[in-house]
Amino acid sequence: MTSARPRVLIVCSRDVRELSLLAEDLERLEAVAEWEWLRVEGGATFGANEEAGAIGRLMDKVGDVDGVVVSHGSPRISAEVMDAAPRLKIIGELEGDRFAYRIDVEAAWERGIRTVDTTHGSSYPVAEWALGLMLISLRNAGESFRNILAGDIEKPARDDFGFVHGELTGKRVGLIGCGHIGRRLVKLLEPFEVAIRVYDPYLASEMPDAIGVVKTSLEKVLSESDVIVCLAPHTPATEGMIGRRELDLIRSNSVFVNVSRGVVVDSEALIERLKRGDIVAGLDVFDPEPIPPDSEIIELPNVFLSPHIAGVTLASRHRFFSLMVDELERFFVGEEPLFELTPRSMANRRGAKTADG
Repeated sequence: MTSARPRVLIVCSRDVRELSLLAEDLERLEAVAEWEWLRVEGGATFGANEEAGAIGRLMDKVGDVDGVVVSHGSPRISAEVMDAAPRLKIIGELEGDRFAYRIDVEAAWERGIRTVDTTHGSSYPVAEWALGLMLISLRNAGESFRNILAGDIEKPARDDFGFVHGELTGKRVGLIGCGHIGRRLVKLLEPFEVAIRVYDPYLASEMPDAIGVVKTSLEKVLSESDVIVCLAPHTPATEGMIGRRELDLIRSNSVFVNVSRGVVVDSEALIERLKRGDIVAGLDVFDPEPIPPDSEIIELPNVFLSPHIAGVTLASRHRFFSLMVDELERFFVGEEPLFELTPRSMANRRGAKTADG
């Protein structure tokens, strides 16, 4: 007899199962659906598993499922897989695959199957680290630390960047990109009473009023902000988006923070701009990574560096699945998911043009 309860198939590697799927979240899922884990190994971190055996085992399991959750190791949930799963109503991606390589989203939409994505579980620590780098950079703490290592323990002079510009409160903040990370950062910035300007061509027109920001151009974000935070995802449209011309727009005595991807910024142009000595940078990402040991960026006194750690926390690994269970709870009781993949969101990730050009 077929169970009346929804059935969910979780398709992922052992590593994901052991590190991300907490017992309490599995208990929450079990309250709304029966679930089964299909172990699959292989495939790229950001791509589908193309091994024939894994695909075959997936096809054998999907015949009576209502939901499929995929992550590292999973084959692509293709049109063929969907057609073998007549009850399938929702597909979710847990981690790492922002471009939906493991889900044929167009085929799902054609079949009325909902697609959700909780890869933004790491947005929470990235937003926190962005705020941290803003505060560190306003004090130019990287230089202070270098001075301590060199044996200089004197307090900064009165013309020191950190002494003159060191508080975030009341500053003008510019965000390049305002997706999940940007919106989390906006919340974190509330106590600092900052004025926030945002450049994001994909930001829905009603969103700025809802979250308390002003939408503007990239040029204005760069030229009129005390603190600039790059949050733009790496897409064909954003690669090299911030080059020499854009960096020259940054005013003296400003701070530039990047927690997105190194390739969004022209590295050589950034080094040249920083060597003028009139701005400070806080960088979690760089191009190339890891940073070459002989790169000039390492020695610049007005730079604080971290090795692409912003989103790497144990809590974020747990959050991917916790957010997915939230989505499944909502969906199976007839509510709308919060983190749905749509043509607009996928256009953003793929760097396609927006409806308004």
